[in-house]
Amino acid sequence: MAHPGDLLADVGRIAVLRANRLGDFLFALPALEALRAAYPGAEIVLLGTDWHAGLLTGRPGPVDRVVPVPVVPGVRDPGPGEAEDPAAVEAFAAAMRAERYDLAVQMHGGGRSSNPLVARLGARHTLGLRAPDAPPLERTLPYAWYQSEVLRYLELVGLVGAGPVTLHPRLCLRDADRAAAAAVLPGGPGPLVALHPGARDPRRRWPAAAFAAVGDALAARGARVLVTGSGDEAPVVREVLAAMSAPALPLVDAVPLGGLAAVYARCDLLVANDTGPLHLAGAVGTATVGVFWAGNLVNAGPATRARSRAHVSWTTRCPACGAVLPEPELPAAHHGRPCGHEDSWVSDVQASVVIADALDLIGPVLTRWERSRNNP
Repeated sequence: MAHPGDLLADVGRIAVLRANRLGDFLFALPALEALRAAYPGAEIVLLGTDWHAGLLTGRPGPVDRVVPVPVVPGVRDPGPGEAEDPAAVEAFAAAMRAERYDLAVQMHGGGRSSNPLVARLGARHTLGLRAPDAPPLERTLPYAWYQSEVLRYLELVGLVGAGPVTLHPRLCLRDADRAAAAAVLPGGPGPLVALHPGARDPRRRWPAAAFAAVGDALAARGARVLVTGSGDEAPVVREVLAAMSAPALPLVDAVPLGGLAAVYARCDLLVANDTGPLHLAGAVGTATVGVFWAGNLVNAGPATRARSRAHVSWTTRCPACGAVLPEPELPAAHHGRPCGHEDSWVSDVQASVVIADALDLIGPVLTRWERSRNNP
């Protein structure tokens, strides 16, 4: 009889459910690498979204193929023009059963909605996280809200004998990514730094004036400054540019996601909120300084500090009304939402400490640049 921690026999095809956002996928990469190392002959299929397919198709890495998941309440929310369609979900489940997976892994969350979907795939073995309100799979790991996301999924795949090969998410670049980046990056000499002032949740956004202060401090040392954003982040990008004294180049929806990874790979530093682009930059080896709310630092903070620095706000009440943040064990609709306000919970992080870490991380690059300017 197999026991948790044992390798499974005769595994030729693995399905992994992870149909959420950029940072979420990057946090799962070390676990996917562990599965690849433990089951080197298996095909690993990511049950994700269209953007996963666009990013990962043809890219070296642990994922062989992406199958987009239809709209499923609690698993994948509808996009523009989409709606829940039970027939589409049934067709998806039937198609997945026809794939005859040997192992299906739920890396999507606590499992209340995602474990039933994984159970419908018909895999020989199932593995997943399980919150108290979730149905069980064959092998389960208790889901606790406050845990490093990277370690959470490494612990999970350890139940099927997949030991860690890295603690750091890594994303390979393609030639097309580098070409897209080259088309938008400024020419000329000097260190290149990026600021990313946006975040999907406004409460995670550090003030634009603080980002501007960092940009000006780095520009004063000779750095060229980019300000990146996407979608509805254009207004905050403009706000940072308006607050800066030094010139900076806006890059809003300028490149595909792989191209953005290559832009960051060309940068010496990224300063950002706790959001997908921060983790994307780290995954291509760029030095980062991130601004985190305390609870998010537990889940999403970098594991090491040589190339990644984190500054944290210990705010525990809504800055607008004083409402207390609820415990995350409450029902999902209440997670992190004490009220309807969207004021920043990280505005008390001082620009001076972020600037100090930024200068420390790229100090050698700036010093070489200053010497080259003084001794042409």
